[in-house]
Amino acid sequence: WALPVVLAITLHEAAHGYVARHFGDPTAHLAGRITLNPLRHIDPVGTILVPAGILALSSLAGAGGILFGWAKPVPVNFSRLRNPKADMLWVAAAGPFVNFVMAIAWAVLFRIAATAEPGAYTLPMLKMADAGIQINAVLMALNLLPIPPLDGGRIAVSLLPNRLAWQYARLEPYGFPILLVLLFTGVLGTLLWPLIAGFRYLLSLVFGF
Repeated sequence: WALPVVLAITLHEAAHGYVARHFGDPTAHLAGRITLNPLRHIDPVGTILVPAGILALSSLAGAGGILFGWAKPVPVNFSRLRNPKADMLWVAAAGPFVNFVMAIAWAVLFRIAATAEPGAYTLPMLKMADAGIQINAVLMALNLLPIPPLDGGRIAVSLLPNRLAWQYARLEPYGFPILLVLLFTGVLGTLLWPLIAGFRYLLSLVFGF
């Protein structure tokens, strides 16, 4: 799981910084965060301890769980974007879009490994590709929830009329506590699993696995 998790989280954050720079905000670039070097994005708690803890608890419980984590957030100064409210949509959508693309890439790798001659690396490759599909599907679905400061919340703020957008954006300080409540009450899994399962089913239809 280590490589898929690190790639999924770090590329997600780097995408935000790259698109922000494209639309006029150089903050992430000046901070050295538009890079594929995972060490610049890793958060010891969110990138390592939380995913490892969820895997360990799921293994002990003998059941699956929502595996997720986070990297150090890429700094974005929305006021420096050329059109802050409209451009916020593209900056926010960049992360989930990258996870979508990576899920497809891992699905291609899974298909290649599944149809290759069996060898010593076949099973590890299949497991890693499956993990890559799963973590990217989870991050894409999770981040598209319309809860600020998740990407879906910022997309909603960008699309709402100005007055409603301002009021909705005020939820941002409470977003993470809301997410934790949803996680520990099981509501988060209820919301996300159908989306994740549906996405994986579509990938299996397209790539034939």
